[in-house]
Amino acid sequence: MRERTATRWATVALLAMTASWGSTFFLIKDLSERVSALDFLAIRFPIATAVLFLLFPRAVFRLPRASLRHAALLGALYAVAQIVQTIGLAHTAASVSGFITGLYVVLTPILAALLLRTAIGRLTWAAVLIAVAGIGVLTLQPAGLVFDYGEQLTLVGAVIYALHIVALGAWSRPEHAMGLAIVQLAVISLICLLGAAPSGIDLPSRGTDWLSILYMAVFAGGLAIAGQTWAQAHLTPTRAAIVMSMEPVFAATFAVLAGAESITGRLALGGLLVVGAMLLSELAPRRKVEGEVPHLAV
Repeated sequence: MRERTATRWATVALLAMTASWGSTFFLIKDLSERVSALDFLAIRFPIATAVLFLLFPRAVFRLPRASLRHAALLGALYAVAQIVQTIGLAHTAASVSGFITGLYVVLTPILAALLLRTAIGRLTWAAVLIAVAGIGVLTLQPAGLVFDYGEQLTLVGAVIYALHIVALGAWSRPEHAMGLAIVQLAVISLICLLGAAPSGIDLPSRGTDWLSILYMAVFAGGLAIAGQTWAQAHLTPTRAAIVMSMEPVFAATFAVLAGAESITGRLALGGLLVVGAMLLSELAPRRKVEGEVPHLAV
């Protein structure tokens, strides 16, 4: 009964985190017109790290050495994914970025199969083909298929996010989740600061931009990473991926509500195909990732 309750709350936490991430696509798109991607990340994640550390200062010191190594690797993966995705978002529509990024739900079981040496079933391959079709519908313009710089970078980010989900599902433990999240954020901050430092970090001049950054740092940054880390200690990567498949839906919904995007038949059809592929990929029978954790030992 206790485990069922934990699973239920983990699902709620992951859904809330997914909604917060989905709400950032149009905010980042707007902010990117005035603040570079690296500058934005170099401001966002140190704030997120500081907030979590001030709230839970002892969590880091309780981590065993193995968890520290895992957290460092997880933070590096996430930082690269964030940098690639944010740069890509400056060159593509927020809704398209949201849907392509959401392909990590399809890529997660594939990468888990490769890393954990599990078989890929027919349903998974079918989901991949449907997802590719969905991307084609989303990016197809009158002049032909458009899969340019922004879309390509976003897809690379989706692959790295999938790696992060697989590794986090293997390494997260409830008792170490907060410490793991804080160290991840610290590593993300360091990488983003190093990337932005050579050209200098330009701070936003608008109050509204600072409000957006604070929201994305505290709620869609620190608390979201902490929520995902804790939730994946209670959920299998498969279950987590199903919940997180709502991210592109939230991204498109928030973009439309904010007036940054308009609903079109192409967007609706492409979105349905990608979301359908995400859900279909999780129907494929496979062994639990927990049983394959030793293959991810670092």
